[in-house]
Amino acid sequence: MSAPLRLTVDTSALAANWRWFGAQGGVAAGAAVKADGYGLGAREAVAALAAAGCRDFFVATWAEAAALTMPAGTRLAVLHGLLPGETPLPGVVPVLNSLEQVARWVDSGGGRCDLMVDTGMNRLGLNHADLAQLPALDIDVLHSHIACADEPGHPLNAAQLARFHEACAQVPHARAALANSAGVCLGTDYAFDLTRPGIGLYGGVMHPAAAGQLQTVAGVEARVVQVRDIAAGETFGYGATWAAPRASRVAILNLGYADGYRRAFSGVGRGYVEETPCPVVGRVSMDLTGIDVTGHDVREGDWLRVDFDLAAASALSGIAQYELLTGLGHRYQRRYV
Repeated sequence: MSAPLRLTVDTSALAANWRWFGAQGGVAAGAAVKADGYGLGAREAVAALAAAGCRDFFVATWAEAAALTMPAGTRLAVLHGLLPGETPLPGVVPVLNSLEQVARWVDSGGGRCDLMVDTGMNRLGLNHADLAQLPALDIDVLHSHIACADEPGHPLNAAQLARFHEACAQVPHARAALANSAGVCLGTDYAFDLTRPGIGLYGGVMHPAAAGQLQTVAGVEARVVQVRDIAAGETFGYGATWAAPRASRVAILNLGYADGYRRAFSGVGRGYVEETPCPVVGRVSMDLTGIDVTGHDVREGDWLRVDFDLAAASALSGIAQYELLTGLGHRYQRRYV
């Protein structure tokens, strides 16, 4: 039996966004497909992006890597490196983040790897002193990660760029990669040989330069469970936070925070009857959300689209675009178009 929720993923929009990042950076663009393709399906994302020409893919863990079957001619790297007790997968490359991981990789038989250097984020990667202790490695991609790329004027961006140039001069490697989605938008100085867009591929706008350039990839629709007529002055939902300003019709959608439609959308989110926006009323609850459809012909069983443009939804709710996307639940019919 099909679920009364739909998550539609536009793979042509995904591919178009990847092409935009490649053109913007002026070098090859890879693709972060960690967290199950940012919640939209890693296998489907890999297939669509590989067909579009993407060759470099990144996941967070070996478990994520094991869940994928990579198309011929592509490369998959594990960003979290090699932890104690983990066994490398044939053909999958670790991004080594510490001298301990380097030693573990060498002890396992080694081979071609990636290396992460820390240039100021202080999260993952070898620091400057570590680089002097590196054994000989066959490094394909030398990586770093920008902490404040979504703030174009932040002084740490230029500082990290300078430190990465120093690391590139010190560590032999085939290619270098610094820029994530927002980093690509900082300009070609940050692009090096390979970029690693993530959220932007899926429609997230993390830098002003990307505004209006990226296509929406995820679409959310929910069925109407019931339509209620509410008299003027009567309240709706938990806490009685909304009172009908007039005689109103409210469509109750089979959608709630268990599906990633967060309580922060209470009173600020929007559903659509065809192309007409209709406001969310009252509190979003676990499985149900009310939409004011006064004046519209909406009936039980109808499907209504919910606004899930990431930048707009983030601005309305105050929730990061990453959280909105990766927080979508598993109760959706997933459709790839």
